[in-house]
Amino acid sequence: MTYKATSNIRAIQILLGHSKIENTVRYLGVDVKDALLLEERTEI
Repeated sequence: MTYKATSNIRAIQILLGHSKIENTVRYLGVDVKDALLLEERTEI
């Protein structure tokens, strides 16, 4: 729900305690390229 509301992959990664963005992307079921592009544009 947080991802849908914010599209903030990095925040979800931190909340879930994942060390790699790839794990978060797999968990969310989103495309890796899209996730990495969003991560680059996101500041926490």
